[in-house]
Amino acid sequence: MTFTKIAYETRDGIALLTLNRPERTNALDQEMLGEINAAMDRAEADADVKAVIVRGAGNAFSSGFDLKAQMEARPVGVDAWRPVLRKDFDTVMRFWHCPKPTIAMVRGACLAGACELALACDMTIASEDAFFGEPELKFGAGIVVMLLPWIVGPKIAKEIILLGEDRVSAQRAAEIGMINRVVPADRLEEEALRIARHIGAIDPSLVKETKRALNRALETQGMLQALESALEIDLSIEGAGSADKIAFFDVARREGLRAAIAWRDARFPTREG
Repeated sequence: MTFTKIAYETRDGIALLTLNRPERTNALDQEMLGEINAAMDRAEADADVKAVIVRGAGNAFSSGFDLKAQMEARPVGVDAWRPVLRKDFDTVMRFWHCPKPTIAMVRGACLAGACELALACDMTIASEDAFFGEPELKFGAGIVVMLLPWIVGPKIAKEIILLGEDRVSAQRAAEIGMINRVVPADRLEEEALRIARHIGAIDPSLVKETKRALNRALETQGMLQALESALEIDLSIEGAGSADKIAFFDVARREGLRAAIAWRDARFPTREG
């Protein structure tokens, strides 16, 4: 498969999957999701690949699922939304289910669906300028992959999601367990590769089975069933269409996405602390 919206390479037994739409802040559209799945198929089938690093081109990891593409496609109703959300969900969860360790290498923005993708990875390494968030509720959308409460606990997850936080600093993300470590920007790639190579030196079958055991610690608590239930709730949200989202896209179609985001943010008081 020829990739146009991602880049894929292997280096010393490490697969590097790069989200490659820097002009759109690496927004995840349906075509890119298809390419991500193809790249993951390739990495999983390659016996020489011992770990997968996912990163973003340019100055950001990703702004999340592509709002502009959604605005243009105008899906309406549950039947139209079901395949879209299913593909969104399954692509993010590829990184959780991958038999090889997955590492998110994050600089700049890592928001919404992209934040969920980073959470699905086994480890997340971020630069000091990285920031995270789940702003979906602020423009009338639901959460596609409700991983956050399983990672940081219900109280913090509710704060981030219900407030639509979109500026969780890398330092704060590390403190609450969203990510593993923070490094200077000029050391980000070096650190991610160092960790991947360290894991790559261990017997791959041992790593695979141990990852499976670690994942089961949450899965036996009902995580996968809860994620599917949350996806169904999101499907009902998107299928019905919230008044907030309709208004957001009305502004976006008239004045552009930047204006719509400004309109969205102006509706809320400035948060202190």
